[in-house]
Amino acid sequence: MKILPLLGAAALLFLLIFRRRKLELPLLIGGVLVVAGLCAYGSGLVVLPNLEELLTTIGTTLGQWTYLLVGALAFLETGAFVGLIAPGETAMIVGGVVAGQGVISLVTLIGVAWFAATMGDLVSYELGRRLGREFIVKHGPRFGMTAERLEMVEMFFDKHGGKAIFIGRFVGIVRAVAPFLAGSSRMPMRKFLPYDILGAGLWATTFIMIGYVFWQSFGTVLKVAKQGALGLGIVISVIVGLVWVVRHLSKEENRHALEQKMLAALDRPGLRFLQPLVRWAQGPLRFFIARITPGTTGLDLTTLLAVLAVGTFAYFGYWVVIAERGYGAIDKQVQGWSVDLYNPAVTTVAEVLTTLGAPLLMFTLVAVVTVALLIRRHWLEAFVLGAGMVMTFGSVQLGKHLLDRQRPPGALVDAVGSSYPSGHTAYAVAWVVLAAIAVRLIPALKGKWWIIGVAFIIPVLVGATRVYLQVHWLSDTLGGGGGAMACFALIAIIALFVKVVRDTSRETQNG
Repeated sequence: MKILPLLGAAALLFLLIFRRRKLELPLLIGGVLVVAGLCAYGSGLVVLPNLEELLTTIGTTLGQWTYLLVGALAFLETGAFVGLIAPGETAMIVGGVVAGQGVISLVTLIGVAWFAATMGDLVSYELGRRLGREFIVKHGPRFGMTAERLEMVEMFFDKHGGKAIFIGRFVGIVRAVAPFLAGSSRMPMRKFLPYDILGAGLWATTFIMIGYVFWQSFGTVLKVAKQGALGLGIVISVIVGLVWVVRHLSKEENRHALEQKMLAALDRPGLRFLQPLVRWAQGPLRFFIARITPGTTGLDLTTLLAVLAVGTFAYFGYWVVIAERGYGAIDKQVQGWSVDLYNPAVTTVAEVLTTLGAPLLMFTLVAVVTVALLIRRHWLEAFVLGAGMVMTFGSVQLGKHLLDRQRPPGALVDAVGSSYPSGHTAYAVAWVVLAAIAVRLIPALKGKWWIIGVAFIIPVLVGATRVYLQVHWLSDTLGGGGGAMACFALIAIIALFVKVVRDTSRETQNG
């Protein structure tokens, strides 16, 4: 018999009884389960197995099914509100442990968890839009979500929607209901999705990496996981401080006062050469103040950061997987389907559609449009399109040269060079950029953002044709498209920075 577990069970049971009216149902249920477990362990009825041996057995038993398990739990975490009962971090850590044993691919696991978590959030968001706040008012009290709390949450989402989605991903009960509340409070999808993608990706990667790095000593994993509350407290404290600074400096008079204080402090021999730098820094400061906060002013940067994150992960992630294992998770299966689905008529159509990403066509089109933009003095748009295409070309050539992957056997059209990444798919992403520029600059198209969605179909079709024509593996097209997305997003972020600095300089001169 072990005294400490029994004393812990007694203390926890007393706390649950004393606070039963103020604790939410999931906490009560979890507390009762913990009490029962401590009692069973302390009385000797349950003997804990060797955790390291148990994990090794789990990894061997699960094998490739780990992808499905982790993906399903990441989806259900918010898509079915499972996170109200069981924390999803546990599944992520276990998945990371299995990946650490070399049974499955770490990069693929992160991609599966990231995608599944985002899809679960989108399902929960859509349920919130359809069922509305009435559903929460009726059923929320069972989980401590009263009408008063709902009103407070809706006000918080209205003012700090992006932060609520991003930070809430790391807070158990908030993570489980935040997407639903975002939908029920009518947060626009274009505002919800970028923050959600960034939060889901960081959450999945963080906890999977914990399991991956420390898999040989699961006690270390548990120690790190238990310290999550301390880490979260530190993170929240830092964020609160940053929020205060941002709010303070968002007012022009406060920024001006800070500038004057810094200029006064530098008004002495040997330091005056730094004064022009302080004046110039007003531009970058305004840029970050305007765009790191949620809302319409920060949405452009947040969206580009989400695109950059997904694209970079796809490009380098598949690079790592191919270098280590030779193939993506389902490359061979998809290649087999392409062979089985062969049809002469479909092949002819695919040969036509695949030219929408042909290098000669895309380079010529981008060059012509870039020159036209320069003639009309749309400097930044020309920079994004031209520099983005040059950087995309560089990413394609870099991958082909360093990875030197063999193409699939039995290609239906001629193709030269190595397979990874798909240049056709990468260059076809420029259609999306062209559509975005058209929506911004052509008066008749302004506000019609659905055009960008339609343009996005083109690189998807081009990538599908490359796989069907058996000149690329599926991972080639995903890596190529991701690399191009990352390149154009990075150039666009630079353009945003330049624009704000330029506008600030003009205002300073006019003032």
